[in-house]
Amino acid sequence: MAFVSSGYNPDKPMENRLSDLGPRKYDEFYPEVIKNNKGKWLYHEILEPGVLVHVSETGDEVFTVRAGGCRLMSTTHIREICEIAEKHCDGHVRFTTRNNIEFMVDAKEKVEPLKKDLESRKFNGGSMKFPVGGTGAGITNIVHTQGWIHCHTPATDASGPVKAAMDVLFDDFKSMRLPAHLRVSLACCLNMCGAVHCSDIAILGYHRKPPLLDHEYLDKMCEIPLAIAACPTAAIKPSKVDFKGKELKSVAVKDDRCMYCGNCYTMCPSMPLADTEGDGIVLMAGGKVSNRISIPKFSKVVVAFIPNEAPRWPKTTAIIKNMVEAYSNGANKYERLGEWAERIGWERFFEACELDFTHHLIDDFRDPAYLTWRQTSQFKFSK
Repeated sequence: MAFVSSGYNPDKPMENRLSDLGPRKYDEFYPEVIKNNKGKWLYHEILEPGVLVHVSETGDEVFTVRAGGCRLMSTTHIREICEIAEKHCDGHVRFTTRNNIEFMVDAKEKVEPLKKDLESRKFNGGSMKFPVGGTGAGITNIVHTQGWIHCHTPATDASGPVKAAMDVLFDDFKSMRLPAHLRVSLACCLNMCGAVHCSDIAILGYHRKPPLLDHEYLDKMCEIPLAIAACPTAAIKPSKVDFKGKELKSVAVKDDRCMYCGNCYTMCPSMPLADTEGDGIVLMAGGKVSNRISIPKFSKVVVAFIPNEAPRWPKTTAIIKNMVEAYSNGANKYERLGEWAERIGWERFFEACELDFTHHLIDDFRDPAYLTWRQTSQFKFSK
């Protein structure tokens, strides 16, 4: 009833409505051709890598040019994107969920000048600012998390491995030679604010050591009950420790219960998790969100651990490139990477991708074996 007492009339919900709170309504930013044809689109086609056309039942067409972007942008880079949008697209631009930039025009003759402008812009080092591509049966931009720049619990960087991986996969961003589209993602720790649980190829930052305990400052910097409550596996308990002859209130960690998630560090800065030798990368494969041809699938671990090798992560990128080439050579048309692996058998997948199969990858029955791998606990080594 508080709304009624403040003057809100449920019979006239728009009366005296305050409309300047929060972001503006999304449809105010539609290009005219989108606004005029909302709900009337008949079909779309990919004309060439990075260029799409949507056709309306009214006969109107909208042409989209997709360019690769980056998740972390400078203000000058954003201003340049806005300048391009003003020049070619009447000030309209949109971003995809995978950090691509899409410029939309309402006539085919506007596409080529826009493409030429985008591909002519280069960074001082010579790399392309706005490469056109990322559509259809190829590799689009890698969606990723914060990494070492913004996050406090990463086991690897985000922008670094993504840049290095996209450099080796760049030809497949610019073309559509693969059997189906291939999604790559990165999450810099097990908390996974990236989409690594359901991507064709996934890069996951992984901690291998429990948190360090700074007993000297822990009870001064942390609410100990909060740190204990933050642990999802009940690995932390209160403890009294002797430090320089003085008894301090602190905590103890049961190592075999710890899942290295970093939740405790979120609550308590005196429980840091980052470690140069312990942190690194796990590679996963075979996941997808799509319901097409087969049901959605979770990614599966295919490389148990790779050390961080900043700044170019050569081993990680070489394995990813190998996996893409094996998939390209072996899969049928329209077959996603996980569907290909299931068709030939995961044993053959490891062989085709030149990956070692180790005991670390065998189902341990914490998850039913019929939900993973070969739908049986009897994984056969082919050699």
